[in-house]
Amino acid sequence: MTDGVMGVDAAAAGPAAGPALATATAGDVLSWYLNTQAGDFLRSLRQQRESGADAEEAAEAARLLRRCARRISGTLWVYRPITDTAWADQLRTELVWLSGTLALEHAYAARLTRLRGALHRLSGAGAPANGAADAGSGAGSGAGGDARVDARVDAAADVRREARADARVDSRADARADVRSDTRAEARGDVAAGDAAAQRPSRAARRSVSLTAEAPGAASAAHDTHDAVQDTADADATAAPASGSEATTAGQRSDRAKQQPGGGAGPRSGGGADEARGGALTVGAARAGALLERQLTLARTRAHTAALQVLGSSRFHAVADAVALLASEVPLDEAAAVRPADLALPPLAELAHRRLVESVESLPLGRAGHPYNAEALIHGLAATSAADAPPASERQDAPWDQVRRLVRLRRYALEVLDAGQRPDGTGPVEADPSLSVRLLAAGQALERHRDAAEAAAASAAAARTPRIAPATAYALGVLHADQRHEVEAARFAFGRIWQRIAASAS
Repeated sequence: MTDGVMGVDAAAAGPAAGPALATATAGDVLSWYLNTQAGDFLRSLRQQRESGADAEEAAEAARLLRRCARRISGTLWVYRPITDTAWADQLRTELVWLSGTLALEHAYAARLTRLRGALHRLSGAGAPANGAADAGSGAGSGAGGDARVDARVDAAADVRREARADARVDSRADARADVRSDTRAEARGDVAAGDAAAQRPSRAARRSVSLTAEAPGAASAAHDTHDAVQDTADADATAAPASGSEATTAGQRSDRAKQQPGGGAGPRSGGGADEARGGALTVGAARAGALLERQLTLARTRAHTAALQVLGSSRFHAVADAVALLASEVPLDEAAAVRPADLALPPLAELAHRRLVESVESLPLGRAGHPYNAEALIHGLAATSAADAPPASERQDAPWDQVRRLVRLRRYALEVLDAGQRPDGTGPVEADPSLSVRLLAAGQALERHRDAAEAAAASAAAARTPRIAPATAYALGVLHADQRHEVEAARFAFGRIWQRIAASAS
């Protein structure tokens, strides 16, 4: 990467102003824009190398690196006929690979932040405390730890229920035996028999002795029950203090209800079902957050390791050398580059716009005409044709993601046209300011669509973890539905923005 590193200082200053679009050639305008982006790429690379242990500065440098890589690759795709096509195709492929690899770590971190905030919002626990999820991730090692804790809690509950049932049966049997014994003693007047019956151990005592002899591990099971409940309470309290306190309060109310006559089975009010669902969400939100924390943190760590390996690979060195060359000289097609810029560049930008329009017309904008529409959610939850096929919601998201990429390419095409100067050299001229602003808003809406769709897929993947508690699965299901609603809201917002773009174009 020697040439790439040395090219940083050479490209640091960059051209001061772009050529006039009306008088310059297409090669001059395109070269000026690509030189500028390549210089920013090399400066961000130097900032990445000099950041050291400063994580925030390194993250900012990686963001700028991805930004420049996307713009260079997009410009080479839109204005491909002006450049050396073989060179442009190879460099564009490498830049797409680089920006996609470096974006994974940021994507996982943003996804975890989004899901954590949604869980706290849905459970009514307020804003998450700093480090709460980090502490909660230590409650169990992987999905297996969560499953083992749930299994111990269920076993403990079963032991308590069986013990209470046996105690009730034994007490009733003792009462009936005592009544029958007293009745026989009074009827026959057999005082000795009554004394013998009184001296015999009760049936409950004999049953207790036999159970103790047959189940020598009963005492250890009781200790395991207490330990499991205590471990679970500590884990929930560590993961989400607010949720843990609510769960403890709910458990105390449940124990008091069981001690009342009738076991507290009857509903106290008409909203008992809603209260039960809200309690299940509150209890499961802490475990769902811890599960998502473990999975997405692991994925982020792997993405960080992959990014470090990429930045030290020979493939990345070759990309940096190619960008360093781009900062000083752009390989162009000799015949196309000498044409006037105002005749050669706008038709290529218009071609990118037509491709965008065709992709938008294939979208179901009619079904996205209302926010949070139920019809789209029903289609999203439809059964798949095969077990390994992607869900219907993910198949629906693919066309929208394609439109997102085309919107971004259309914006880059306009940036090249806007880079041209006025003939008098007084400053840059914008081809269509209103279109640039609306395309930016449309791209932001589709980015929200992508983030919500990926967050919904992450919650669905977490819900497929084997042997998770029902409350955890319920919280993940509510989280998935919430993110799919966000997907529909983003589609609705894009449809409104696109109506204004289409109206201005006509």
